[in-house]
Formats: sequence, C-alpha cells, structure tokens
Amino acid sequence: MKTYLVTGAAGFIGANYLKYILARHSDVRVVVLDLLTYAGYLGTIASDIDNDRCFFVKGDICDRGLIDSLFAEYRFDVVVNFAAESHVDRSIDNPQLFLQTNILGTQCLLDAARTAWVMGRDEQGYPTWRAGVRFHQVSTDEVYGSLGPTGYFTEQTPLCPHSPYSASKTSADHIVCAYRDTYHMPVSITRCSNNYGPYQFPEKLIPLVINNILESKKLPVYGKGENVRDWLYVDDHCKAIDMVVTQGAPGCIYNVGGHNERQNITIVKIIIDTVRQLMTDEPAYRSLLKKPVKGADGQTDISWINYDLITFVKDRLGHDQRYGIDPTKIGEELGWQPDTPFEVGIVKTVRWYLDHHDWVEAVSGSDYQLYYEKMYGGR
Repeated sequence: MKTYLVTGAAGFIGANYLKYILARHSDVRVVVLDLLTYAGYLGTIASDIDNDRCFFVKGDICDRGLIDSLFAEYRFDVVVNFAAESHVDRSIDNPQLFLQTNILGTQCLLDAARTAWVMGRDEQGYPTWRAGVRFHQVSTDEVYGSLGPTGYFTEQTPLCPHSPYSASKTSADHIVCAYRDTYHMPVSITRCSNNYGPYQFPEKLIPLVINNILESKKLPVYGKGENVRDWLYVDDHCKAIDMVVTQGAPGCIYNVGGHNERQNITIVKIIIDTVRQLMTDEPAYRSLLKKPVKGADGQTDISWINYDLITFVKDRLGHDQRYGIDPTKIGEELGWQPDTPFEVGIVKTVRWYLDHHDWVEAVSGSDYQLYYEKMYGGR
C-alpha cells in the first residue's frame, strides 16, 4: 500500500482530489496536512477521515519539524501539494502571506522529501532515490500571464506572472524544477485552468454568484466582464493529477484544460439562467431565498432573478485578459480527456450549491462577510 501526503486537502480542489483517490485506489492511504485557514474547512472531508486509510493533521507546510516527523512516522511515497494561498484579490491585499506559504512552504516540503527519500549517490554525485517516490506540485495557468484574443498556453510558453499570487506560484514551480535539475528529484507539475464544482469557497466567481442570488444581493462583475477564462470541472482535474502521479514521466510538466473558454459576464448570465430554471422546475429550491417575494398567485416570485442583478464594479488591478490552455501533451502521452462538458458541469455545480446550502453557510462566517464588504463595498 502506498502512502500519500496530500497538503491543503480541506480546500476546494484538494478535498475533491482526496475523495477521488480514496474512491478509486484501495491500495492507497492518505495523510491530509492542512492548516485550516479561512478556505480550509474540516467538515468538507470529515466523512473521509477514518484513521485507517485517511488521517488528518492540522499544521503548516512551513513547519519543517512537523513535516520531518510526518515523513518519519508515515514513510510517504507520494507528496501532492495543493496547499497554497490562491485568491488573486487577497494576494493584492497581502502579498507577503502568499510568498511565505506558496514559495517557502513548497521548498520546505521539497527539502523534507529530499531528506527522507535520498538513498545514496550515483557515480556523478547525484542523489539516488527510493523507488516509486514522487513529489507533485499543483500549479495554475496563471503562471503564464495573459493571452491575446488568439492562441493557447503550452508547456513551452514562457512564464510571465502578473499578480502576487501568480508570481508566488511561478516561483514555486521554479523551485520544483530546480530540485529536479539539481538533485534529479522525481517531480511533476500540473498547470490547470479555472476549476469549478462542489466545495469551492464562496469568494470565487461561481459560488459567489449563486450565494448572492439566494441573498438577493447584486452580482459584482469586474470591469465589463470581458475577461476570458478556460473552465474545467474539478473531477476532471483530479483525474488528470491522478494520471500524472501514477503514469506521468518524472520531471514532466502537463497543462490541464478543457477548451471551455467563456467571458466572465457569460458565466454570470449562465448561472442566473440556471438558478432560475432550477427554481422553476423544482419550486422547493425557492425556500432557500433569504428575502422571498410573493407573487399575485401566492407563490414565491423568481422573476427578479435576471440580468438586472448584475452590477459592474471597478476592475481588479493588473487583471489578466484571457487564459486558454492547450492540453494536447497530457492527452497524447497519458490519454487524459475531460469527461464533463461545461453545459453539464455548470448545472451539476449550481444544483450542488443549492442542495448543500448548509455547507455554504458553514464556511461563510463573519470573516468572509467582512472580506466581501472590503472587496466590493467600495466599488
């Protein structure tokens, strides 16, 4: 049985990945390491932690003593690093936190793995590694910067980050590659497009819009909403990471995207239409509205759930115009393809948030409300 250390698995993508591999690999056990900052919610993975195949440790990836002790206790075969500060707006507000966690935390994990996994030296002086080990870094398409109206990011696209967040992730990628080149460490990196799906913290676009509709709030859209993102259903991303970790060649970088480009304003309109349609087809969902309005027929009126809710706000500083991923390499080498068309995934996602509004309320405490007011109140 292989033992994985999965960092940041109480967050959005990490939690989905944890559930994915536990369901598909009976020969894998997992230790989750998560500091449970604002976007990490233990309740998301509570049912997965059984202290048999899945264990939880609260801690910081920058805590070298803790990391070393976990390597000694569990003898990890694989590290999958999701742990990161990940919201661009927050990185603009507090860049230092992003540099600390995303850069120094990644280096701490790498060096702890190097200490635990090196078995000796080869004739040239390079380390020799315990058989079957792998360090996998979960990165982002934002490291590439911004595209014009045409073209796609490939693995050969020069890295050109524009925000403190993307700069910190770029630096982490460079450190991973430095360990690959300097120590011949068996590493891999995936760079994915925008993920969507269950368990995403409500500061991000899709759950934010759904939650604001339920609370009868305006829907803030940066600028004119013309920024373009490539959207990938989170389970398809988890599948890609799993394939890279288990089948990908050591040292490789893979782009993961679904050719599902949409302007932000289009995404918001699709969510509005989907929420209204679901509430039309299944009136029980109308009970989730915090300020229900009764129509002339005595039923809860939902005609106000329309594009008039959209309000354009002052644009984000340094806002990248377009991201687009070319996933040809992972498709040709590993046979990966996304399984979830956007038209299917977005309905599944909206329905999930309506069905699990108690989860949204649990993670949207007073700290989130203060943050929301800070980000959008003055715009």
